[in-house]
Amino acid sequence: MEELRTKLFDRAGFYRKQCPYCKHYFWTLNKEQETCGDQPCTPYLFIGNPPGKFRPESIRDVRERFLGFFEKHGHTRIKRYPVVARWRTDVYLVGASIYDFQPWVTEGIVPPPANPLTLSQPSIRFTDIDKVGRSGRHLTGFEMMAHHAFNYPDKHVYWIDETVEYAHEFFTRELGLRDDEITYKENIWEGGGNAGECLEVLVGGLEVATLVFMHYRTVDGKYVEMPMKIVDTGYGLERIYWLLTGKPTVYDAVFGTFIEKLRGRLGLPKPSDEMLMHMATYFGQLDPEVTSIEKAYEYISSKVGMDVNEVRSILKAQETLYMLGDHGRTLSWMMADGAIPSNSGVGYLGRLLLRRMLRSMYVVGIEMPLTELMSMELEFLRDDYPEVYEERQTIIELVDLEEKKFRELLRQAPGIIDRVVRDRERRTGKRELTVDDLMTLYDSQGLPPEIVREVTSRLGLSVVVPDDFYSRLAARYQRQVGEEKPKVDVNPVEVQDLQQTRELFYENMRLFQFSAKVLRVIRGKYVVLDQTAFYPESGGQVADHGIIRHSRGEARVIDAQRVGPVIVHVIEGEPPMEGETIEGVIDSTRRLDLMRMHTATHILLQSIRRVLGRHVWQSGAEKNVPLSRLDVTHYKLPSRDEIRRIEELANQMVLSNYPVVIRWLGRTDAESRFGVYIYQGGAVPGAKLRIVQVGPDDNPYDVEACGGMHVGSTGEIGMIKIVKVEKIQEGVVRFMFTTGRHALNYIESLEDSISSISELIGKSREEAVKGVKELIEETNKMKSRIRVLTKKAVKGDIADAASREVVANGIGFTYMEYENEDKNYIQEFAKEYLGARPNTVLLIINRVSNGTEYMIYLSPETAKRISIRELMTKINSGVNGKGGGSTTYGQGFTQGKPSIDTFINTIKTALQSL
Repeated sequence: MEELRTKLFDRAGFYRKQCPYCKHYFWTLNKEQETCGDQPCTPYLFIGNPPGKFRPESIRDVRERFLGFFEKHGHTRIKRYPVVARWRTDVYLVGASIYDFQPWVTEGIVPPPANPLTLSQPSIRFTDIDKVGRSGRHLTGFEMMAHHAFNYPDKHVYWIDETVEYAHEFFTRELGLRDDEITYKENIWEGGGNAGECLEVLVGGLEVATLVFMHYRTVDGKYVEMPMKIVDTGYGLERIYWLLTGKPTVYDAVFGTFIEKLRGRLGLPKPSDEMLMHMATYFGQLDPEVTSIEKAYEYISSKVGMDVNEVRSILKAQETLYMLGDHGRTLSWMMADGAIPSNSGVGYLGRLLLRRMLRSMYVVGIEMPLTELMSMELEFLRDDYPEVYEERQTIIELVDLEEKKFRELLRQAPGIIDRVVRDRERRTGKRELTVDDLMTLYDSQGLPPEIVREVTSRLGLSVVVPDDFYSRLAARYQRQVGEEKPKVDVNPVEVQDLQQTRELFYENMRLFQFSAKVLRVIRGKYVVLDQTAFYPESGGQVADHGIIRHSRGEARVIDAQRVGPVIVHVIEGEPPMEGETIEGVIDSTRRLDLMRMHTATHILLQSIRRVLGRHVWQSGAEKNVPLSRLDVTHYKLPSRDEIRRIEELANQMVLSNYPVVIRWLGRTDAESRFGVYIYQGGAVPGAKLRIVQVGPDDNPYDVEACGGMHVGSTGEIGMIKIVKVEKIQEGVVRFMFTTGRHALNYIESLEDSISSISELIGKSREEAVKGVKELIEETNKMKSRIRVLTKKAVKGDIADAASREVVANGIGFTYMEYENEDKNYIQEFAKEYLGARPNTVLLIINRVSNGTEYMIYLSPETAKRISIRELMTKINSGVNGKGGGSTTYGQGFTQGKPSIDTFINTIKTALQSL
């Protein structure tokens, strides 16, 4: 790549060579150098012998030296972004510093926050998760120190020559490395839809930085030249610190004090530095995707002259310590940014890390609670990440909940796995579990493959777990950008020739009557106007309703949706004619109600965050009447006291009658002033953002990017009343609420209900609660007596059924016939009977008003010999009924009242034919 020949290389006399192993070209001042200087072509040369003159006391020293160096060279230091990339729709997590600026800055849509700039960005990648703890150098979480320059056609900042000069000066003058210790390897980099040539900076066999010269956009697998040229660099903070300390592994360098403290608590032996050096050196050159871990253990044992079992034992414990250090930090970053462990989205990736930690502790035999371990690590991270430490209470509570779930999962694991094995054997005739089965068991049940392997070994099965299992899982859960299904039957092609609809609702949110020209009528039910005050459904707010008056009468507007450049009005009634001028009338009462609901949503969200914690983020919302909903990330159902405090906070904002200010800001300006919190409703497109601020400029209560309709001040809301709070899925809690006149109606309905209850129980309203409590006590006493009587009745029926039990081919058979019997009683009787006599087929006939119900019960052991489905098929045929069943239970119904002998004879025949 001739474009990578820099002035520095020519001036200093660098040699350009080709690596005989990887075939990449590289630049070096060492005439004798043969390989590129990267793994696995070159061994580590720095372990125990660190290069350079700078000896940092902590990782913070390296970070500050880097940022300070670039500040001295004209770069503006900016704050790091969160690790959860809520401003993007294509990825969940920040994987590199350039992710902060894609696509808006990199596409030239908005200016960068500074140019040039420097930062140290916490980043997360799951690509090499299975290598973490083993290779000596891989991490899931790392800080990418960077300097970026954005070169526009009319504004050049700097490009390849200056970038390489900066890098070389930093490593030589700031860190004290010799010129001939640094190698520059040529390569191509791709990521986030962009690409460009790059130079990988290598020292002592370790890649410590990548200098990317981004000037392509990737389109359909091809490179398309961009008008802007971007310097995109990434310096590995942890790797540079490791290099300068010469420690055996990056884990010893970065997490050393934490690992040693943890080792002491667990009483684990410490390998010698020489042992660790050999392991890191040899293991670092092995790729688990190419060479299996077991082969790697054998390889290392031959090199260090130790028994392979001893090597494996030492390595397993050491790998676990290393992995816990890395995963614990990454998990803390994610949780502090609101990633709640769950079965979907970014929460899936958080749970993946957490379960991997718990699995490793289980396999090695570590009995320390994970909460205690995480408390230790949070103390270790306190100085570097104070914002993470502030969230320690939430993090520990989340870990505790997940750990309890994991313990329960271990208890249930044998039964779950046995069912899966039997199901596969029944379907395929093979008693085995495939890799797909392992992935399904993890996704559906959360069972780590190592636990599955341990359980199946007791069943006499051998399960092979791929060394890259967790990398495969993570790769399947990258965010996919799905296209929303259109809500109106109008193809964008049908309106693409029309001018963009003028949006009057943004010019005046209280414009409820307007005139407009009809541009198009589609199939008599869809109308496009040149301008409209009808708000189309977006941002969780439902569309306006109203009427369109025209020359032939009027039509009701029941919906409005954006389609391409226009707003489509969905009508009922006589349509207008194309080209005529109409009068649009908005249902103003409904619009004002929706404005109250939308502003209340912002206030409620901020109130929830202030009571439950900063991990709370909006995960969905619908602003509607008479009820609205707000879904937020939270790991448990809030208490009654917490809900009351949330409601009180929200209504304090209403009573304060603060202004609601709406302004359009450039994206970069908005992010700089208010942070990425503004993306509560998800990523918002556009160079300019509509920012809704609740509260005064000097101390706003809430600030969000939002396209919805809002009141002018909080006092207009009237009142915010939380109606219902429920947990709708793991990590998501739903708040149902109402406002204004709808809140008043709701409270009045509650009062009516209390009055009705007091009349029913013959108590005053003030004594209604006491009266209900007395009724509940009486009901509970009756339930206790019913349970006693039920047990007596069940015992009698068991004796009755046992007296008529017959045996065929070693299996018993009996039956009971009931009339309009309670289903719960039948279940209780069947459970008790099979518990006492498991080797029995139990038939129950229940004559009901409109026909006959029939049920068959088997124990799991009996089900191995008899098929419920086959029995049900035969009975259905004999009595003209319908029904089906599972492994141990079948249920059917016929409208007739066939003789019980028909059922009995069918089952007896089936048993005799076994």
